Amino acid sequence: MLITIHPPPKELSARTRPVGVTIIAILEIVSGAIAIAVGAFFGTMMGSMGMNLGGGAMGAGSAAMIVLGVASFVMAWGLLRGKSWAWTITLILTIISLIVDLPSMNVIGLIIDIVILYYLFRPHVKAYFGKGSAVL
Repeated sequence: MLITIHPPPKELSARTRPVGVTIIAILEIVSGAIAIAVGAFFGTMMGSMGMNLGGGAMGAGSAAMIVLGVASFVMAWGLLRGKSWAWTITLILTIISLIVDLPSMNVIGLIIDIVILYYLFRPHVKAYFGKGSAVL
């Protein structure tokens, strides 16, 4: 006689990270890596061209890109850990992105922004970030 022991089913709780949150965090990591790479590239260009060809502006832009890249990594960490501030900042940045995408008619950007906004307000997602209770 073969006896198998199965673990109890995993129940949905407020601390179970939703898959969509993981996807958003991965997108933050990718955009952070790209921002750091672009910032480092322009920083290298500035160093090789010297300060006489608008190097000050390029240096400031390079530093800003690197800072934004690091901020994206921090955001991804906050999203993956269910930090309340990460939900709030993601909401604010998505609204800003939506406002920027509207006049430019960036249809893909608009769709992504709307999906993220919709998703952030799903009860189980809000519960994960401590913004409400999950409805099972």
